[in-house]
Amino acid sequence: MALLYGGTIFCSSLLLLLVQPMMAKALLPWFGGSAGVWTCAMLFFQAGLLGGYAYAHGATRYLRSRSQTFVHLALLAASLAALPIVPLESWKPAVGAGSPLIRLLGILAVSVGLPYLMLSATTPLVQAWYARRFKALLPYRLFAVSNAASMAALLAYPFVLEPLFPTRGQLLGWSFAYCGFVMLAGTVALLSRGSSDPDAVAPEAPTMSAGLLWLALAACPSVLWMGVANTLSQNVAPVPLLWILPFTIYLLTLVLCFGREAWYRPGLFRVLLPGGWVVMAVGLARPGTLGIGWTIFFLSIGLFVTCMFCHGELARRKPPAPQLTSYYLMLAAGGAAGGLFVAVLAPLLFQTFLELPIGVVGSVLLALRWLYRVRARQVVRLALISAVGFVIATQMDAVLAHSVVRVRNFYGALQVSDQGDVRVLSNGPIRHGAELLAPDQRREPIAYYGPDSGIALVIRFLADRPERVGIIGLGAGGLAAYCRPGDSYRFFEINPAVIQVANQDFDFLRTCPNCSEIAGDGRLALESEPGPFDIVVVDAFSGDSIPTHLLTREAFRLYFSRLQPNGALVLNVTNRYLDLGPAVAAAARSLDWPARVVRSAADPARNLYSATWIVVTRNQRLLQQLTPVSEAAPVRAGFRVWTDDYSNLLAVLR
Repeated sequence: MALLYGGTIFCSSLLLLLVQPMMAKALLPWFGGSAGVWTCAMLFFQAGLLGGYAYAHGATRYLRSRSQTFVHLALLAASLAALPIVPLESWKPAVGAGSPLIRLLGILAVSVGLPYLMLSATTPLVQAWYARRFKALLPYRLFAVSNAASMAALLAYPFVLEPLFPTRGQLLGWSFAYCGFVMLAGTVALLSRGSSDPDAVAPEAPTMSAGLLWLALAACPSVLWMGVANTLSQNVAPVPLLWILPFTIYLLTLVLCFGREAWYRPGLFRVLLPGGWVVMAVGLARPGTLGIGWTIFFLSIGLFVTCMFCHGELARRKPPAPQLTSYYLMLAAGGAAGGLFVAVLAPLLFQTFLELPIGVVGSVLLALRWLYRVRARQVVRLALISAVGFVIATQMDAVLAHSVVRVRNFYGALQVSDQGDVRVLSNGPIRHGAELLAPDQRREPIAYYGPDSGIALVIRFLADRPERVGIIGLGAGGLAAYCRPGDSYRFFEINPAVIQVANQDFDFLRTCPNCSEIAGDGRLALESEPGPFDIVVVDAFSGDSIPTHLLTREAFRLYFSRLQPNGALVLNVTNRYLDLGPAVAAAARSLDWPARVVRSAADPARNLYSATWIVVTRNQRLLQQLTPVSEAAPVRAGFRVWTDDYSNLLAVLR
């Protein structure tokens, strides 16, 4: 019998985590801009999780056991009406059709809202039924089962499901599996209906202080793992999928702490925690101070120790079974609060990534009060001192980095800094453009756009007539250095902060006679452009959040439809961690367009970065000109063409 309860929880948690990347990926080509779509989707799913826990709490607190069964069976049956959860083409928004946020949330609510609510409610609700049926056994180990399933789903999606199945196939398979879950959950509900009614003994509500402590101990590790993910991917190494490591550590500590009490011993962690804080501080040293491997190691060790403390203290404070759903409701609220802080509030409040230091300080304050038994008044004083220290440290860091501008939104944190005779635009370790500061050199093309780069060769070849150039990705506006009187340069940039910085702090755009910037996802904006362009440039692949919807066959078909017959599509595929050449070559070949790779070496004396550009064109004269300085785009045997329904970043990891 216990196996049935555990299996139901495992199935629900597995499906709960799997549906999140599936739905976000399915909707990405419709809305564009991976950061915006993923952020909105994750907030929706966090709210859904909290809603499911609230439903479980309300059902067990206010409904008799038979009423709980009836209501739950009715909702399970109603949720089947949403299947399959494949979004309908008729829901696809038209270009410029109002707020994409509202439409995206609406599509998620209609397509997967009720199934997700039922999955979210399963862990606390089934545990409550289990506790009611087997009074001698506490059900909290089932929470470890739930998180083990989430960890399995987290690892299975990018390494097994995404490489093997198209997105539509994933959603159809998930819908079929959900039918199996409904049968399991319905069986458990029916078996639990005859148990003694919780109304016979009214559960005592937890105290406010206990509830707030549960919330704080749940929120802190949520902030910590997302803060580590941001630090690793934005400030250390922009490696796609690197966020999986901190999330796995977060889930592992939940499995350990709730699976077996012996894994967390307060006496041991009184010794380990200071070491965890120290190695976290070492990992938070300025980017470049440590190697990537050591930084990842230090941050991972620190994250493991601090999450073990928070989750261990949560496990130690498990309430009696009648308060179980109240307990899980506060855990869900804490996790959602941590996610809301990192995803929404931190980009609005801070110019740099301060959420990880804040999370570390939060764990210090919690430990001082509840592990080291420091008086509350002293902890409050330390909190105030820490807040002042943060302000001072942030200002000093900006001075030491020679920052001219720092700005942050949910697309990332931008920094403009003067480094000798060069002004650089960067996002963490990634440089998105640079400009010479000498007045007579400001229009000189540098960075990725030097005179030997692939884009420079194409622009010079077509310079016998005024050129109309469409560019996805603005950066510092460095490509506008090639703009001449009569030319038309049109930039498409999804991050409004980049447009602001490029106009205010760099001169490239100001010196281009006919230059314009369009705010929005490049692919969606290009759909509304009548064209034709002589050159379409795609320059949006240097970071860790690769917009795969710009590399699909459907995207290439759009690019080619906006080109002159003898025009060229030019893509900047410079990336330390990804080899995007095979993806570009496969898409171009599938549409019968030749492609050449142009590599240019770095030249620090001239402020030129090493760059890899791929030129896709049917202009035979241009191809002949490029042949001596280029190579054929790599066609990897067995490489599957990316489409709006299929992409696989693992296939292009270096």
